[in-house]
Amino acid sequence: MAPLPVAIFRGLSPTFQWPVKLCLYNTVVVYVLSVITGNVSQVDRVWTFLPTIYTAYFALLPLWPTKPTLFFAPYVPETVHPDLVQQYSPRALLMFGLVFIWMCRLSYNTWRRGLFNLNDEDYRWAVLRQKIPTWLFQVTNLVFIAFIQNVILFLLGVPTQIAAVQQPKSLSTSDYVLATLALLDIATEFVADNQQYSFQTYKRTGVHDKNDWPGARIQWTPADAKRGFVTRGLWAWSRHPNFFCEQSFWVIINLMPLLAPESPTLAPLSLNNITPIWPLLPSIVLCSLFFSSTAFTEGISMSKYPEGYSAYRSRVSMFVPFLTPVWGLLLQLQGKKEQVERLVYGQDIDTVGEAKKTQ
Repeated sequence: MAPLPVAIFRGLSPTFQWPVKLCLYNTVVVYVLSVITGNVSQVDRVWTFLPTIYTAYFALLPLWPTKPTLFFAPYVPETVHPDLVQQYSPRALLMFGLVFIWMCRLSYNTWRRGLFNLNDEDYRWAVLRQKIPTWLFQVTNLVFIAFIQNVILFLLGVPTQIAAVQQPKSLSTSDYVLATLALLDIATEFVADNQQYSFQTYKRTGVHDKNDWPGARIQWTPADAKRGFVTRGLWAWSRHPNFFCEQSFWVIINLMPLLAPESPTLAPLSLNNITPIWPLLPSIVLCSLFFSSTAFTEGISMSKYPEGYSAYRSRVSMFVPFLTPVWGLLLQLQGKKEQVERLVYGQDIDTVGEAKKTQ
């Protein structure tokens, strides 16, 4: 009888065997590198690429040989269904194109922020190190940072595997609609990234960058810089518009094969049966990660700007911009809207300064 791990591996769908190998290999590599270097942000440097690699593998199944030609080169086992290696799925190819554009946007933003630098580490890990014992941080590094995050990156490719298995002859109406929404989502996230980068540049230098991208050419003021965090542009509607768009993009990708006419489709939800939600696992897991990491990030921001950021949280929705007017209405009913907006959007540098003095 084969060992349990081998038996489990052999029980995988043939199209999952190489991606699972890559996921496990990358988990080991990033963990070992994190221990050697003392820098646990190794997985961040491949975050922009791995979802695209998994997506490309599933979308281009007919391209791969039946046996690996090089170490860890992609291949498709001979046991895979013949149809999957004889013709491309137009839906899977469309999804690959969208994910490739997503990768270009994220890679550009990561590069200009210097996060591909091997010495750079996410500032949040330094904060976490100070809050928990060393042994617990190492457990977190192995279980969450190295393993779970790599599993999430693998899961982001699963919707394309479903699309590849569906083998549609042509794209459906839902494909065109969702692809359009995905492109708009990427464009909006690009604007949010650029506004954040423009603000941080002004905050650091006090100078407006003439080369800012369209949509980010906001005339930041000394009051904005003194406040410490961006509250204008898209950030006046969502505290994390880039994170909102990131989650929305992968929800759209997740829905593309499920809303298509081919099986499997998204089954009706039932209060007595949670089985229909399993096809949504990639986006559910990713959104859970973003919610928890954003809550941790905001805890750090609250410690830096207790009064100002508290006002920002009460005025602007964490993710969904459509809720921000609701928060404003609630503050209006409580008679606090004018006071809160003075802290969040006010351009009186003395008022902002007084707010910071109380911190």
